[in-house]
Amino acid sequence: MSRLYKNSSAYIIILLSIFLMSCDQQQVTEYSPEYSVNPYIESEKVLIIGVHPLHNPKRLHEVFGPIAAYLSENIDGVSFKIEASRNYASYDNKLYSRKFHFALPNPFQTVNSLEHGYKVFGKMADDENFRGIFLVRKDSNIKKVTDLKGQAVSFPAPTALAATMMPQYYLQQNGLNVMQDIDIKYVGSQESSIMNVMLGDTIAGATWPPPWRALSKERPELAKELTVIWQTTPLPNNSWVIRDDINDDVARDVKKLLLNLHNHSQGKKWLAKMELSMFEAANNSTYDPVIDFLDRFNKEVREIK
Repeated sequence: MSRLYKNSSAYIIILLSIFLMSCDQQQVTEYSPEYSVNPYIESEKVLIIGVHPLHNPKRLHEVFGPIAAYLSENIDGVSFKIEASRNYASYDNKLYSRKFHFALPNPFQTVNSLEHGYKVFGKMADDENFRGIFLVRKDSNIKKVTDLKGQAVSFPAPTALAATMMPQYYLQQNGLNVMQDIDIKYVGSQESSIMNVMLGDTIAGATWPPPWRALSKERPELAKELTVIWQTTPLPNNSWVIRDDINDDVARDVKKLLLNLHNHSQGKKWLAKMELSMFEAANNSTYDPVIDFLDRFNKEVREIK
């Protein structure tokens, strides 16, 4: 290597070092923190609405996306976003870690959310829909509950109240030891529970009325091949909850808009997609019957985790 090349390289390195030191000094000189004269306002951020897995994520956004847009358009300074979850476990984790500002959990999740700083302000009406149903193929030999003994039965998830816990309690009350007598298949969603029966992977499947009606309308062959064989008694329907640190004005406006959706034509269409007549007012005590049911389920069927 020539002496000229060595000297040139050293010179370049020195110049580069001086340049970088100059940049650092300039940054130190020019940077100073800026403080807004306006206080932080809760409603300036995007507020997340977490809807539990009533449907698969695609359908959930189709059903609830327009409602989020409606809230955003009618409450100044606020933007709302629907967040779907892959499964019940994912949703539970988000809810209990307070990721959602507003949420539509099932009644089991509702009761648990009260321990994580949420409070109930509304609910889905039509409590007669909040019941478990069992589907079998029309050509099935299943006639009574005890015919399921030794068979595979599909359920969406362990914490699905209407579609899992209530049906399992029903089976327990009608002659089966649920945890021993059947092969329980947790398949992740309402649609999967239905399709497992259709495809013959399970002899029966549990779900609840709205997803069954919606899916059978989209796929008429399901209604031709499957039938509802049993149903449970109902409990209070899914709730609307709000996190306890949300701005009071925003909370008031959201409640007013949601509880009056049924009073205009577009809102009625959105509710119809949920097989629902309206959202109605509710509070924490509305879910006392759910607490009673969960206590019985925990003692008679299995420990709830």
